[in-house]
Amino acid sequence: MVNVKSWMSKNAVVVFLLIIVVAFSLASPTFLTMGNLINVTSQMSINALLATGITFVIITGGIDISLGSVAAFAGIFSAFVGLRFPNMSTGSSLLIQVGSAIVIGGICGLFNGMMITRFRVVPMIATLAMMTMARGFAYVVTGGQPVYGLSNNFAWLGAGRILPTEDMQLGVIPIITLFTIVVVVLMHILLTKTVFGRHVYAVGSNESVAHLSGINVKNVKLRVHILCSIMAALGGVCVASRLNNGQPASCDGYEMFAIASTVLGGTSLTGGSGSVARAMMGVAIIAIINNGMNLLQVSSYWQKVITGLIILFAVIVDMAQKNQKN
Repeated sequence: MVNVKSWMSKNAVVVFLLIIVVAFSLASPTFLTMGNLINVTSQMSINALLATGITFVIITGGIDISLGSVAAFAGIFSAFVGLRFPNMSTGSSLLIQVGSAIVIGGICGLFNGMMITRFRVVPMIATLAMMTMARGFAYVVTGGQPVYGLSNNFAWLGAGRILPTEDMQLGVIPIITLFTIVVVVLMHILLTKTVFGRHVYAVGSNESVAHLSGINVKNVKLRVHILCSIMAALGGVCVASRLNNGQPASCDGYEMFAIASTVLGGTSLTGGSGSVARAMMGVAIIAIINNGMNLLQVSSYWQKVITGLIILFAVIVDMAQKNQKN
């Protein structure tokens, strides 16, 4: 009995995920259909990319609220690049557009990291500035209008599928889901199997001890912010590809979903603990709740209220666990 309680305490997020799956399965007959489950995995992809990046930042004890704006700006930049090369093959087109977005993400992350590590600006303020600037740039370069006229090759990443069947002739597995799985697995390996990953945990646990141990704390923080913005940029490319155009207003509020998913998965806001794998559990919970509420035709206004409550709940649980350890 004690072991069951201990397991449930350590895996509360898994238990909660199972509970909401059962609840929505009973409430909506379409929830567990193949088409809807594929839709859920596709919807999870963008948030999964952003949550993976912010997990690194939060483990170091930082925060980044510029993710949504960086994603929108990178998506628009990749759309403009796509307009310059309309006749390229699908592979070449995606390579150039994704690569250009990564460059933009890297620059934004470098700015955040430099402000935080070199000029000692509080992470919330530094990333707030980037959030405002990136969204502003997105509107300036587009004049507030969507970027249309992209090749259909670009849409393959966000809307394409493979493995067609008799019932699903467009394909069963979304390309965006496969792309996300590959990126998330690579990031998980980076965090758990490399020296850099160990340094990320060390910095988040105790900066002073990490510094005395010979770890370049500023360099680690700079790199995690660059990594975080690059992941946001990848999310922005996926959004632009799914829409097959660049929208300056896209990805608004995505940073809150990413942070909520990460904390819900067990990553502590005070740093030092967490994992990409558990962040994916939080992403799944947010996606399933949103999908379930859509199926039950819950008002979009109430969906925002419920999402806010989930964020609050995740923070309260995080603080309670931290106090218990202390």
